[in-house]
Amino acid sequence: MQMGRCQSPGGLMFSVHALAASALLSVAMASRSSTGDQQRWCIGTPIVTYWAGPPMTDAIAEQMAAGGFNVVWCSEKELDVAHRHGLRAQLYDGLITPASLDDPTKKAQLDALIDRVKNHPALYSYCITDEPSAAAFPALGRIVAYLRERDPAHLAYINLFPTYATNEQLGTKGDVVTAYKEHLRLYLDIVKPDLISYDHYQFAVGGDTDQYFLNLALIREAALNAGLPFLNIVQACTWSPGMRAPKGDEVRYLVYTSLAYGAQGISYYVYCHPGHEGAIARLEDYSPTPLYYVLQKVNREFVAMASELQPLRSLAVYHTGMVPPGTVKLPSDVPFRLSPPVRDMPYTPPKPVKGMVLGIFGLREGKATHVVVVNLDYEAGVTTAVVGPGPLQVFDPGSRKWRDAGGREAKVRLRPGGGRLLRLRPR
Repeated sequence: MQMGRCQSPGGLMFSVHALAASALLSVAMASRSSTGDQQRWCIGTPIVTYWAGPPMTDAIAEQMAAGGFNVVWCSEKELDVAHRHGLRAQLYDGLITPASLDDPTKKAQLDALIDRVKNHPALYSYCITDEPSAAAFPALGRIVAYLRERDPAHLAYINLFPTYATNEQLGTKGDVVTAYKEHLRLYLDIVKPDLISYDHYQFAVGGDTDQYFLNLALIREAALNAGLPFLNIVQACTWSPGMRAPKGDEVRYLVYTSLAYGAQGISYYVYCHPGHEGAIARLEDYSPTPLYYVLQKVNREFVAMASELQPLRSLAVYHTGMVPPGTVKLPSDVPFRLSPPVRDMPYTPPKPVKGMVLGIFGLREGKATHVVVVNLDYEAGVTTAVVGPGPLQVFDPGSRKWRDAGGREAKVRLRPGGGRLLRLRPR
């Protein structure tokens, strides 16, 4: 555990007193933690962003802010646009690469870029690369360390492969789990990131692929062990004949399952991009698609709930109904349970997963105080009751307020793919 870093459900823990400060964290557009005389990057408000979008104009920034996005992709000249709309910016520039460190001219240009932008109020992160092989980790470790030395207050961002990448892509050997865990281990040991980001796209034309929860579980485990927050890039479009464009309820399922596993960031592939259909905006005029209006609410729900969970640690994640690979069946001795229980069902991909997920959170001492309950059925809503070890409260993400359930049992209605956050009533 490394003191001085921002702490999150991915691993490090705030003190008990920080529970009262979590509301302040949830509205801060950027947050920094003290490390000696320097400022170290801290996740601040849980991240809602995208991969591949339109140029950052005032109209686009206004649309993204209205849609509940809070981190946008910008060139240097677009930083002022993001700032005008209260958005945090991820900077992309061809100089932000390991190769710049080996070329004196480019290194000087990179230094000048950092000096120009590091005090800009909108800057949140530097984008380095997407889906690197383990062979690239030493070079990436150099650029991450260099950016951290020159500007420790901002994230050096890298996105990783999913579990279905080949051994050649990962740069490791073994079966799916062995190769991927080694890829993560090398990444953490060599690159030493401040955040784990990965992508996984499961919605194929022929049905849902079978490694989505396995990938979530492996990322969660790595994030917990490293004391880091993690971000999940989820599917919001189609880009090939073999993949389907997900509907709003399907994307809601991706967001809420990520939340139950402890994610502090969500990203969508894509906002809009040539060769991609569905998406969040139309390529021809950047007007919102129906998915945008679903995410307008889902994004705010994610930020509100993830902010409540930020001071806590992800203690366990349990599945009821179907139990996909990499997941853990709900045991009988958990502090939170469902009434009536969800019956066991065989997992039969490529059919959709049915059942429920319970993501359990609490303070470092291991006492479970909060639970995220998610309906895995993105085709139908469900009503259930959550039973806890003491009086419960239910969180309203719209008002960001807790309401008493009236006892140890709380009745909740879950939309297709939706979820609710509950906690033990504070004494």
